[in-house]
Amino acid sequence: MDTPSTTCDESSEVDARDDYGDIDDVERRRGRHRREASSDVSSECSGEPGSPYGSPYPRWPVCSIAKAPPPPLLQKLGAARRGAGRDRKAGDGELQLIKERFSKLLLGEDMSGSGKGVSTAVAISNAITNLYATVFGGCHRLEPLLAEKRSMWRREMDCLLSVCDYIVELFPSKEIMPDGTVREVMATRPRSDIYVNLPALEKLDDMLLEILDSFQKTEFWYVNDKGQKDSCAAAAAAPCRPVSHRDGDKWWLPVPCVTKPGLTESARRDLRQKHDCASQIHKAAMAINNGVLAEIRIPELYKQTLPKCGRASVGDLIYRHMSFPGKFSPEYLLDRLEISSEHDALEAADRVEAAMHVWRRKASQGHSRSPWSAVKELMESDKNVMLASRAGDVLLCLKQRFPGLSQTTLDASKIQYNKDVGQAILEGYSRVLESLAYNIVTCIDDVLFADESARKI
Repeated sequence: MDTPSTTCDESSEVDARDDYGDIDDVERRRGRHRREASSDVSSECSGEPGSPYGSPYPRWPVCSIAKAPPPPLLQKLGAARRGAGRDRKAGDGELQLIKERFSKLLLGEDMSGSGKGVSTAVAISNAITNLYATVFGGCHRLEPLLAEKRSMWRREMDCLLSVCDYIVELFPSKEIMPDGTVREVMATRPRSDIYVNLPALEKLDDMLLEILDSFQKTEFWYVNDKGQKDSCAAAAAAPCRPVSHRDGDKWWLPVPCVTKPGLTESARRDLRQKHDCASQIHKAAMAINNGVLAEIRIPELYKQTLPKCGRASVGDLIYRHMSFPGKFSPEYLLDRLEISSEHDALEAADRVEAAMHVWRRKASQGHSRSPWSAVKELMESDKNVMLASRAGDVLLCLKQRFPGLSQTTLDASKIQYNKDVGQAILEGYSRVLESLAYNIVTCIDDVLFADESARKI
């Protein structure tokens, strides 16, 4: 009984070797079958006339994909690299600089690559701040910016702002196909806040640099610590003792000096015009910065540090003035507080801002998902709404009275924990322009004070 079984197994094994003796031939046949099957499937999906399988559905129109134009930054780099051979090294250097900058941004300022760096938004915000400190950190005189620093500012700001070219939002649109049919598609456009604020900030940037460039031939000059002239603009003029109204505050800044008769009427009028222009630029940049900061979400860590009672944050004196049912004047309240230094002003701003958010939270408890503007309109009679509104007026008056005020605790917390790259760019750009405009206004004030003192001698 065992012998036939063995014979059968051996014969089946021989047949298998005869049928599939050549393994390479089997693989070639399998490959040919797969190619024929794939060609049949593609013919069926395409619905071509020569296909044996006619598709019951109309073929989806295929549009020719036009090559999208490169972003402005890449256009500049491409033009530089397509220039003469002598400019190729400069273009390669700029491209290498961009790679280095963006690699640091992607690493979140953590060169070890361990993932312990900050977020991309914070990295870009820090990059804008550091670039401003590098270019304008020593800009304490009314004089044109050096060509090297101006080129650095333009080049690296273009690198940082180029990120905004890819921050878009989707909106419904219509597209006409080659056969004349119209279909609905989702198109992209720049995000609304970037589309509105970024061109305005670039215009303010150009205006500030134009103001600095206009101070080429001036009737005033600066002296160093030894009393020697830093500039020979007025070498032939009679010397004048430098006068400053700082009274020891910021003693390291250079002091302007004018001749004894003072500035001419045309020079004085030109300075005042530039002072007014820089002041308007400062207000515009501050308004953009405040608007962007208002849109950034309040971090949860800051909410956890808020007191339970707004009165405990502001104190009894401020609370009595703010809770008075009659007419409220934030200027009168600040006069009663007798705030003389920026340190005291910043401390008062932190306390008022914390109390404002405590009162807003109490007023919005029943409308947790509604914006503050809607809650304010619905509950005008609520005392918490009134106190929060008055606290906002006091905070705004404080910032206007002390334009060089540092960031409050809430603003610094928003910048530190922000995750939105677009908001980080707008906030950082507006903040550094606000600082530059304030420095220009301060320098012009110093020159006008020196002129007034020289005319009194």
